[in-house]
Amino acid sequence: MHKEDDFSRLELRLRNCIDNYRYFRSRVEPGTKMLVLVKANAYGHGAVEFASMLRGAGVDYFAVAYPVEGIELRKAGISTPILVLTAGNDFYDEIIQYRLEPSIPNVFSLKKFAESLRKLRIENYPIHIKLDTGMHRLGFSTGELEGLTAALAEMPEVRVKSIFSHLCVAEDPTQDEFTLGQIRMFQDNSETIIRSLGYLPMRHILNSAGIERFPQYQYDMVRLGVGIYGISALPGVRLSPVAAFKCKVLQIKTLSPEDTVGYGRFGHAAPSGTTIATIPVGYADGIDRRLGRGRFSFSLNGCRVPTIGNICMDMCMLDVTGVPAKVGDTVTIFGDDPTVTEIADFLGTIPYEIMASVPRRIERIVVRK
Repeated sequence: MHKEDDFSRLELRLRNCIDNYRYFRSRVEPGTKMLVLVKANAYGHGAVEFASMLRGAGVDYFAVAYPVEGIELRKAGISTPILVLTAGNDFYDEIIQYRLEPSIPNVFSLKKFAESLRKLRIENYPIHIKLDTGMHRLGFSTGELEGLTAALAEMPEVRVKSIFSHLCVAEDPTQDEFTLGQIRMFQDNSETIIRSLGYLPMRHILNSAGIERFPQYQYDMVRLGVGIYGISALPGVRLSPVAAFKCKVLQIKTLSPEDTVGYGRFGHAAPSGTTIATIPVGYADGIDRRLGRGRFSFSLNGCRVPTIGNICMDMCMLDVTGVPAKVGDTVTIFGDDPTVTEIADFLGTIPYEIMASVPRRIERIVVRK
């Protein structure tokens, strides 16, 4: 275990997490269930740590991408129901063993999962039917519903816990006609399935942007993804960033005018000399190399300090000339300043990618104050 003074860390701020959850909770009816996505290591935040923070907040479901992610949560003592969004076809025994609930996107997967249950003499196991309403990634299309309902009628091994689909442009007001078309298709196709079942499963289609922009279509449950981590789809709404990526200065150097910095010698000292600080994070820690060579700056003692030279695998250098700095001072890669959105905008990508790029070797620390 490292001491705080000498390691890089992703701080998870419990108060911000709960504040964001309550914001989204306030936008839906009290009886609507809340599912929180903790796939991809909770968007890079740390799945076990994040799920543990939310256990007391009233979360009804967690969702992961792959079975191995759900198994990790179960082994950590998370007992909340877990939906596996990409269950595949090869890990059904493990899904059953760890009481995970698979998303079923086609009849082949449905029949294969039923076979696994039949061998174990299990009936009424919860599954979630995925509908394709226009994203064309996974799910049953309209023309496949007849085969789905016929197969379900012959399978006492499973019970449909929910029917769901995914909005692909809910955050974009210019494409609301498409989004409303997705919702209409979901309404019609889910009703077709429900009529054949003879019982009422849950329905859900809203993601984070959908919760903010289309709360009238919340159905029985909503799925909270990037919003819980501090990203809003509404202009003017500033959620609280949950994660703050921080590290400590390893060394300070004062360079002469002729000195260069880093691989390729792309960093050059100023004619009057330059002071640099080396920090223990690099592109293996999610620091994109395009942030190097002075193109971007991080925070140190209330000042923004630019990179200098190329980003290395495990380290990078900052130009701290004129800034009070010493070994052991804290540098913020992202958090309140700069924000993850600022970095994403600079790189021409989305905040999800920046957050998910922080590897597991960066320790996650829950800050409760």
